Amino acid sequence: MQHVAVLGSTGSVGTQALDVIAANLDRYKVTVLAAYKNDKLLAEQIEYFKPQLAVLIDKQAADRMVSKYRGPTKILTGEEGLLEAATFHQTDTVLTALVGFAGLDPTIAAIKAKKNIALANKETLVAAGEFVMSLAKQYNVNIYPVDSEHSAVFQCLQGENKKQIRRIILTASGGPFRGRTALELEDVTVADCLRHPNWSMGQKITIDSATLANKGLEVIEARWLFGVEYEQIDVCVHPQSIIHSMVEFIDGSVISQMGMPDMRLPIHYALSYPERMPSNCPRLDFSSLSALTFEVPDTVNFPALRLAYEAGKGSGTMPCVFNAANEVAVYAFLNNEISFLDIPKVIGYTMESHTIVHNIDLNQIYIADTWARRCARQVVADFRKR
Repeated sequence: MQHVAVLGSTGSVGTQALDVIAANLDRYKVTVLAAYKNDKLLAEQIEYFKPQLAVLIDKQAADRMVSKYRGPTKILTGEEGLLEAATFHQTDTVLTALVGFAGLDPTIAAIKAKKNIALANKETLVAAGEFVMSLAKQYNVNIYPVDSEHSAVFQCLQGENKKQIRRIILTASGGPFRGRTALELEDVTVADCLRHPNWSMGQKITIDSATLANKGLEVIEARWLFGVEYEQIDVCVHPQSIIHSMVEFIDGSVISQMGMPDMRLPIHYALSYPERMPSNCPRLDFSSLSALTFEVPDTVNFPALRLAYEAGKGSGTMPCVFNAANEVAVYAFLNNEISFLDIPKVIGYTMESHTIVHNIDLNQIYIADTWARRCARQVVADFRKR
């Protein structure tokens, strides 16, 4: 029996992870659930999975739950509660499905507590990839990727020599605006952005997919997960989202991982690795596939991907700055403070204002994150004055 903590249990990835666990209760036991403020859904999850510990980061939400809940599950709140959730003694694997930079601290805490990590929070490796991977090695902790693209690469590399990788090819759907020009993107709304053609995801990652920032974050994550250089990571737009990523080897062979666009499949693999277990995920019907097509990503009208490569190659604190500026810009867009096209502009102006610090430690990462958010908010404020 594998004991699992799900951090971010009420979000898109978290709820799908619990779907996987619910279908395999003979194999998995939920020990911890943690969410931000959705106390209603968390209460339902507690009732079904009966974890020993649950956390609501938002104190008002936690107070509401405590006033109503009379069961045996211990209810905690705040950042301290989240860190306790990440290090709970009976947990074997921590699935980190929190959104954004907020996932860094609990992931670090879980690693130091020698918990294996099922990583759905890509921002952890974007902001602090070198530090986190070094820490995992120090504590002999495995990090299993949950993102569909990185899970695909991970699967393609089973039994292979990583030194023989020529390049990793991350596929991208292209999002809801594939093929549009900047002129056609001037008036797109939040609702337009959230209509992703293939994937069911949370708001933040869906906006990131629309700008191609999500693929940029994945490029930086892949660099640390698989130990390759940025010159060895390509992005290919694949609108059907059937091939989830590919690896080309030095002899010219290309191995891909295919499947329906369903996050439950990579979650299932991360939890069951190194085994493959039966699942109720939808199966590919090749007779219904008329074509699999591929395109070069448009980094002129969607410059966030180009900026991510620049941030990654800049190294040091710059990837952290990219991530922080993107988070600020996305939430400003969701709050109707800036336009869709302003998102990469906020990122770009923030990066241009930053002096990179190299040979960084964790404290410098936090300083860079704080600085970048302050700078990006000022850029947003300046845009609002226009």
